[in-house]
Amino acid sequence: MIQSTSEAETNNVPAHVAIIMDGNGRWARQRGLPRIAGHQQGVDAVTEVVDACARKGVDYLSLFAFSSENWGRPRQEVDALMLLLLEYLTSQRQKMLDNGIRLRVIGDLSRMTQGVQQALAEAVRVTSAGQGLTLVLALSYGGRDEILRAVRRIIIQVQAGSLDPDGLNAETFAACLDLADMPPADLMIRTSGEMRISNFLLWQAAYTELYFTDVLWPDFNLEELNKAFDDYCQRRRRFGLTDEQLQF
Repeated sequence: MIQSTSEAETNNVPAHVAIIMDGNGRWARQRGLPRIAGHQQGVDAVTEVVDACARKGVDYLSLFAFSSENWGRPRQEVDALMLLLLEYLTSQRQKMLDNGIRLRVIGDLSRMTQGVQQALAEAVRVTSAGQGLTLVLALSYGGRDEILRAVRRIIIQVQAGSLDPDGLNAETFAACLDLADMPPADLMIRTSGEMRISNFLLWQAAYTELYFTDVLWPDFNLEELNKAFDDYCQRRRRFGLTDEQLQF
């Protein structure tokens, strides 16, 4: 069963973990393999991390699987990534159902083929009753695009008369984001040694704890996840307040 945020925090586990899975191409290049081999190995890492987070009581796991900028990659690589996505949905479907994992997808899916869109919609539908980990796949996603989508939704509400512009604040704006019903990420992990968030969850990451590791994503495993969680437990999360205020 899914833990509440308070239960997760009591167990020193972040309630919402976000991961920028980087380094598949470099992993393959170091071994003289084609880039797709790195992506294939990366899928195995996804499976291990999803299983680990579900066991540890993480409530939400958001994975940056395919960015809006990734469409600029060679067509052959993009097609291979879409095929890997379809294979993942097929191979993991029963496990998600057995473990109560609920799948969600964010991003501009209109750019994907009808087949991929249908497969994603079906996976989301059949797992919607899951009461365990919520697994979010960010596909064709960009943080700036998400904010722009929210602005468009707000404009539509204002034009329809259902929202007074004077009543717009951080809370009402956040309600128009893709993950409006989820808490912001507590911990964001980025692999491969790059130290940036690369347009991922820009609004939601305002007070997210950032963890960077040199480990390439295909080599990221339970041991590395535990290192990230251990580091997170050492953080003092103030949210703009002072240490003295947090004592009360």
